[in-house]
Amino acid sequence: MPGPDAGPWAAHGATEASGGPSGLPLAPRSLGRRLLTPVGALGAVAAAFAYVGTVDPNEPGHYPVCPLLRFTGLYCPGCGGLRSAHAFVHGEFGTALGANALAVVGYGLFAVVMAVWLIRAVRGLPSRFVISPALWWAIGAVLAAFTLVRNLPFGAALAP
Repeated sequence: MPGPDAGPWAAHGATEASGGPSGLPLAPRSLGRRLLTPVGALGAVAAAFAYVGTVDPNEPGHYPVCPLLRFTGLYCPGCGGLRSAHAFVHGEFGTALGANALAVVGYGLFAVVMAVWLIRAVRGLPSRFVISPALWWAIGAVLAAFTLVRNLPFGAALAP
């Protein structure tokens, strides 16, 4: 099955090399077209961070309460994420780590993935991020361990 950057006729079995349905080679996508998706994704994330940076999650009534925390008293892996993002936007990195350390790691990983995506788009290279099942399991294990530890007495430093 062709990837997302295989071209407009990829669903019909054609690729950039073999051409469109008529057999003629497809024109390469312009730089603006290649950058549209990654820049759009980056813009959406920047807008979300701008909103969270403007509307303080530390003041009650602006955001809903985490349902898991509300009904069980347990912190989920995302608890403190909005406070972390708010502190991160304001340059308070220690506070961001204290609110949700895993979220701060996620911001860094997102920045790396975005940089790779943008560089590959500028160079006209396909951008396929394939995550193996083993890596998905590892991510799940890290989330589960983080959730477990932050809810135990010795992991209070990870609680928001």
